[in-house]
Amino acid sequence: MGVMLDTSVLVAAERRTLLLGALLDSVGGESVGIAALTASELLHGCHRAADPGMRARRFAFVESLLARVPIFDFGLVEARRHADLWAALARDGVLISAHDLIIGATALARGHHLATLHDRDFSRMPGLGLVAVQPFIVR
Repeated sequence: MGVMLDTSVLVAAERRTLLLGALLDSVGGESVGIAALTASELLHGCHRAADPGMRARRFAFVESLLARVPIFDFGLVEARRHADLWAALARDGVLISAHDLIIGATALARGHHLATLHDRDFSRMPGLGLVAVQPFIVR
């Protein structure tokens, strides 16, 4: 078992509104990683920053993270889990964004829980365990 970090958690950590170190300590010896799509979303945020200083800070945070955290590819195993999950949700009339479906399917395919601030969408994915993130939010 392990934990995947969703983009929302990492953006909050970069903005210093979430204590990422404390969250990681709370999962103990569990392996931690991110979906390849999460890496893309983070890099997209870097490129979109209008202010050069903000862009540089974001890139520094993201590149440091990418150098230290395993990136989980979206391969055939994940694609099969994604197709199954997508079909099951569609049968039930549940709509979830394409990116969240890919991230959720990646976690499910690997047997990982997901740490996210978007519980509403991810909680509708059958079998996906969520990590309690709220205690690590800086108020």
